[in-house]
Amino acid sequence: MTEERKTVAVVGASNDRTKYGNKAVRAYLKQGWQVFPINPKEDTIEGLKAYRSVLDVPVERLNRITVYVPPHVGIRLLEEFARKPHDELYINPGAESPELLQRAEQLGLKPIVACSILAVGEHPDRLDNE
Repeated sequence: MTEERKTVAVVGASNDRTKYGNKAVRAYLKQGWQVFPINPKEDTIEGLKAYRSVLDVPVERLNRITVYVPPHVGIRLLEEFARKPHDELYINPGAESPELLQRAEQLGLKPIVACSILAVGEHPDRLDNE
């Protein structure tokens, strides 16, 4: 029996390879995850179909949602995250604010404030040359 690939929604995924939202897509792909880029303005990112919202991702439950948008954008998306079943919610450096974290807790989310690229076993700087 083959093990199912872990799933991740990268909120704020980008086609700009210098942005962390793009580096995250590449880091998770490199580690064998099934990646769902979330960006309402793009059709594809790194050759993958981009989705407007985590609610549009065609899997029942995500292993991880990782956030690469400014806090004022992320706070508006928290209710969608609360509605999409998931195991972990990463709020990456620069995406957090006291208000966002407080609202996340109010919604019953348990945000992990850390770099998900490092957590998946990659280093953002090493992805620059790939």
